[in-house]
Amino acid sequence: MSEPWESGVSYEVAAGIATLTFDKPERNNAMDLPMQARYGDLLRRADADTDVRAIVVTGAGRAFSPGADLGLLSDITTGAPADSGQRKGFQDVLAAVYLGKPVVAAINGGCAGLGFVIACSADVRFAAAGAKFTTAFARRGLVAEYGIAKLLPELIGAGRARDLLLSGRTFTAEQAFDYGLVQEVVPPGELSLRAHAYATELATYSAPRSMAVMKRQLTRDPELSLEESAAEAIDLMHESFGHPELAEGLASWNERRPPQFPGVGR
Repeated sequence: MSEPWESGVSYEVAAGIATLTFDKPERNNAMDLPMQARYGDLLRRADADTDVRAIVVTGAGRAFSPGADLGLLSDITTGAPADSGQRKGFQDVLAAVYLGKPVVAAINGGCAGLGFVIACSADVRFAAAGAKFTTAFARRGLVAEYGIAKLLPELIGAGRARDLLLSGRTFTAEQAFDYGLVQEVVPPGELSLRAHAYATELATYSAPRSMAVMKRQLTRDPELSLEESAAEAIDLMHESFGHPELAEGLASWNERRPPQFPGVGR
């Protein structure tokens, strides 16, 4: 199932994978508030769809997203407080963090600013060889936006995060791999196939409820002590003993077949 282009983001569901594509070629996928809202709404729709098991986010053309459309900044009033649309914007930009389903970013080209934040909010990142990255904020007189000051150190460490945020320098997909920011670098022509193959593997072999619970653990547990994390994990483990996923996971292993896990909510 595919939907026509709307507000710069297209949406397609096939074989249990939802694909969101930034598609605003005249602006290299630069984003305005309606495009951000569409992105967040589509992620939440995919999360609520029991036929969707994993999500891929990518860009059309040469860029993933260069971030916010800088042509709109000239209309911003100096010192004006954030309005309700801008405050809602962070919920859309960071929506991937709060979903129960895994989100794979397939970074096909330029990834900067707001687009960089979106990529960092995904669970797993693949990048096309030669793709360029930059946080960009310091070089535009902006700040570390939408929670990237928390996300980035957790992904690559405090020292490297400070380097990339304070300098705003450009770096390549290959450097991003060395930093631990992306999990794989693949030839540009193979990026979509690789990202979808990975998403399909998650959709086929990983239990939906298990992934949803683990995503919540990964978001929450860095704030806990080791003892608190272990204690909560024991409670969650005992809850899993009574869920149909465990019975199916064990049966599929014993019978040497792919699992047929129920969808979340079923």
